[in-house]
Amino acid sequence: MRTISFYLIRGGAVGLLLGLAACAPLGPDYQDPDIHWLADWQPELYGETQQDAGATDLSQWWQRFQDPVLTDLVEKVRLENPALRIAGLRILESRALQGVATGLQYPQVQQLTAQGAYVDQQRGSGRDQEFRTGEAAFNLGWEMDFWGRFRRAVESADAAYFASVTNQQDVQVLLAAQVASLYYSYKTTLKRIEIARNNVVLQKRSFDITEKLYNEGQDSELDLQQAKSQYLGTQATIPGLQLALQQQRNALSALLGRPPGDLPELEGVDSSLPELQPLSLREVPANLLLRRPDVRTAAWSAAAQSAQIGIAKADMYPALSLFGSFGWSGSSVELTPNITTFAAGPALTWNLFNYGRLRNNVRVQDARLQQALEAYRNSVLNAAREIDDAANRIAQTGASQQILDQSLTAAERSLEIATRRYREGYSDFQRVLDAQARTFSQSDRAIVNRGDHVAAIIGLYQALGGGWQEAAINTVIPEETRNTMSERTHWGDLLKDPLATPPPPSESGSKP
Repeated sequence: MRTISFYLIRGGAVGLLLGLAACAPLGPDYQDPDIHWLADWQPELYGETQQDAGATDLSQWWQRFQDPVLTDLVEKVRLENPALRIAGLRILESRALQGVATGLQYPQVQQLTAQGAYVDQQRGSGRDQEFRTGEAAFNLGWEMDFWGRFRRAVESADAAYFASVTNQQDVQVLLAAQVASLYYSYKTTLKRIEIARNNVVLQKRSFDITEKLYNEGQDSELDLQQAKSQYLGTQATIPGLQLALQQQRNALSALLGRPPGDLPELEGVDSSLPELQPLSLREVPANLLLRRPDVRTAAWSAAAQSAQIGIAKADMYPALSLFGSFGWSGSSVELTPNITTFAAGPALTWNLFNYGRLRNNVRVQDARLQQALEAYRNSVLNAAREIDDAANRIAQTGASQQILDQSLTAAERSLEIATRRYREGYSDFQRVLDAQARTFSQSDRAIVNRGDHVAAIIGLYQALGGGWQEAAINTVIPEETRNTMSERTHWGDLLKDPLATPPPPSESGSKP
């Protein structure tokens, strides 16, 4: 690599450089890719749905469940979850990187040097000779942003900052859905344990009856063993359900940033599940998915990478700079005068022979941009898939629930008839055992499906990107953490100033 450097001496060249520095920066101006299929895509929930005038206000969708325990858990997770705190700290990190990029627009070289010396020289006659020297210099260098290198760096840093903000919002979305899903899975498991225990009581009574009849010689051992097998088999399902209950509690504890153990918030929680009307997607515009935080994060990440192309291209062109130097040197020797120097002027530096390194770096950045654009398109596709999957899951679990409820009613009636006919001597005990098994099975299937239906509705709110609120510095980073960081490092106003809010997406194909 050869570096050519020379100084221009005509003062008019300085004004020319300042004018050239205002030229448009190199590289592409980012725009979101056009999602051509979005205008014609509109998911629907099949079946009857309730019209919802506030369908697009999903910031606190869990309030629609009208469950104070759930609301309390979500609010606590927002304050205590470690992953959310990490996401908040990444906002602070990107905010500091904004300052780094902004600072590069100003004089990059500011160097002050000073040094002195004292010499004591002893001669043979015994006379000492001493003298002192000193010098100081101040150097200033400012590379003009002729090709937009520093403006693109600021653009990239701003987009990366907005990506960190939307990423924190996406963590909020995931956490709200995880808390609600775990909470209602916990309640579903509680109900399944209740059903199992009720059936254990019923089957134990049948076993006791058959055991008594067998001991009296009025019944066969086959009826006894079948009753015993069914009773013990149902009882054996309870430990597995209790294990699932403990795992769900532990998962909630982890989301709350607590060690495994009991959660006071769950004390006294019953096993009831809410009766919910699904959200009508006819009330939700299709382009709502473009506002999902993860989709916006993908868009801002692509915008940040787009600016890197301009930075790489600027390296291929001459760097135009202004330099200045002021120096002084002197000594105590009388015959040596003090010297003051001053020099200023523009300079040009150009990496002429880089053997394709700079051009290939542009290609690297362009390939990375294309990857980011594909990632954005993929995030939109995944958003549409998740919305459609959740909508269909709601429809199918709702349809299954009606059938399962009817089947459970029939099973309970069958058990009632079989038990009465057995007592009256019109049928054998096997009919009773079969009816008990069907009732237990249908009860469990009905409650599992009901839990799946609630989970599907939660999944739809998550797929629509609901459950996040605007970030504020006092909410994304707890006060205790901010105080600790302030004691360790001088953060200036970065821990106090309000956070900038990413602009919302506009028309498809526009800037993010």
